[in-house]
Amino acid sequence: MKSRIRVFQIAFTYIGTIVGAGFATGREILQFFTQYGHWATITILFSTMLFIWLGTKMMTISRKIKAKSYEDLNKHLFGERLGGSISLVMLVILLGVNSIMLAGAGSVFMENFNLNYQTGLIITIVGAFFILRKGIKSILYMNSLVVPMMLILSLLIISQTLNTPGATRFLTLTTDHSLPSAWIAPLLYTAFNLVMAMPVLVPLGSQTDSARAVRWGGIIGGAGVGFMLMSAHFAMSAQMPGITQFEIPMGNIAYQLGWFVQTVYVILIFLEIFSTFVADVYGITLQIQQRTSLSQQTIVIGIMVFCYFFSQFGFSSLLSVLYPLFGLICFFWALRLSVFRTSPSRR
Repeated sequence: MKSRIRVFQIAFTYIGTIVGAGFATGREILQFFTQYGHWATITILFSTMLFIWLGTKMMTISRKIKAKSYEDLNKHLFGERLGGSISLVMLVILLGVNSIMLAGAGSVFMENFNLNYQTGLIITIVGAFFILRKGIKSILYMNSLVVPMMLILSLLIISQTLNTPGATRFLTLTTDHSLPSAWIAPLLYTAFNLVMAMPVLVPLGSQTDSARAVRWGGIIGGAGVGFMLMSAHFAMSAQMPGITQFEIPMGNIAYQLGWFVQTVYVILIFLEIFSTFVADVYGITLQIQQRTSLSQQTIVIGIMVFCYFFSQFGFSSLLSVLYPLFGLICFFWALRLSVFRTSPSRR
């Protein structure tokens, strides 16, 4: 029973870490999949296979080498010098992305709960600080609550979309984009999101005793990510091309399902941002701990202050410069992981 619980804790944490703010709003899914018409159904299945394979492989290797942070995994894959350099670039980007997520959390409070933007930031930071004091277990428990709610909402969206005239459009939707770009998109999407999930998936894998639990957690988690991708694509395809005009396309779909679903959806958007923010801060803390003699609490506070400071001004200008570089590193990293040989473990 404990082993089965651990499997689902790993799976839900995997899903919750991948399903961040961009996934929740639907904008990423629209950009990387739905805009490519009927090809999106096939590329989502392809992306799901990659999430299952590479996510499981990442956690399995981390368990075998007892990686304390994602830097240990990078050094194992690329060597001491190159792996350390890649980890530093990832650290900068992760800090930037976390600042953006914190800003997004503040906006959720301001736009939907009529609270001051700064109040939203402080609530998020304080909540994250207390959860992080309990370590990886708190992240597992948090995702064990949030992810089932997300899966239920996905099922509700699917059931409502089945009753619309455009329910079968995901099979017939046309596109002006080229076929090569349609197949490059899932590669970039999967690579980027796996790297973003590294800070929590690496220590999660290394701190799990059972190889079987890691393997099945990765399989179920990757399949769960694929299911949520497909459900969002299914719902947005039914309303193409009009749905492209919205900044938060999934929010518009939730609005059409009534006030209750819309309220639950807004709460889930915040919880998804919050859970990803907590997971990334945890992973960044572990990496910094390996490079300094600072205590975990001091590092967490430092990261929170950094993210709070940059969430005041926005980080988009810096990220617009770093994202192309990060995209290349993510693809290079995923390619290296895919060809990296590891002996099977049966325990």
